[in-house]
Amino acid sequence: MKWTMLMCIVPFLSVTVGAEIITKEVTYTLNNINFKGFLAYDNAVKGKRPGVLVAHEWWGLNDFTKTQVKDLAGMGYSAFAVDMYGEGKKTIDPKIAAKMAGEVRGTPLMRERIQAGLKALLSQEAVDPQRIAAIGFCFGGTAVLELAYSGAAIKGVVTLHGGLFSPKPEDLGNIKAKLLVLHGADDPTMPQETISRFQESMRKSGADWQMVYFGNTIHSFTNPASGNDNSKGVAYNALSAERAFKYMKMFLKEIL
Repeated sequence: MKWTMLMCIVPFLSVTVGAEIITKEVTYTLNNINFKGFLAYDNAVKGKRPGVLVAHEWWGLNDFTKTQVKDLAGMGYSAFAVDMYGEGKKTIDPKIAAKMAGEVRGTPLMRERIQAGLKALLSQEAVDPQRIAAIGFCFGGTAVLELAYSGAAIKGVVTLHGGLFSPKPEDLGNIKAKLLVLHGADDPTMPQETISRFQESMRKSGADWQMVYFGNTIHSFTNPASGNDNSKGVAYNALSAERAFKYMKMFLKEIL
């Protein structure tokens, strides 16, 4: 696996009261493929900041993901969205999204690419390498779990309506990060057998983990673009999203 960092940074600026949120596109390479991540931080915060890696949904690194990154920057973190597909690829077509995700999920590429994103975050000058966390949405939730399973020396990971696939037996002893799982109780994408296997693997691993279920809530509940038709299997739930983000914020404050 060959990883290099190219400082191809394009700055943008958004200003909020009492803060100056700087956003930058950061290009890095892995195995001769260019990846386009998205960095945000509050320029008013002095010194090294805790870093938060953000892994996108199966749509790719889109505006929803960038909004999460900017929100985290407003909380005082250096936040960086990893590009899991390369070249900044994204889509609004579920068939294309399924194809792109399927080429990565369940293969060595997922671990390689989430690790490359972590290295890109750590390469930023204002990031404190001793205070790092990762969060992921849907497909990205699976990615940050894979980062934890790899034994990454980070403080914690948060998965929001992510794929809850168990670590391989040889990875059970690797997990150093604390885990927070935020999950819709009626999410049709994760069978109960899969969840039960995940929970049992967490018990065997000895990891510090917690799981919060949100009632009357299905898949992709944090994203307003998911709509409000539960019969489609994905739907936004404003109350559950608000509660989930509160849990996430408390968790990040605790570990960072």
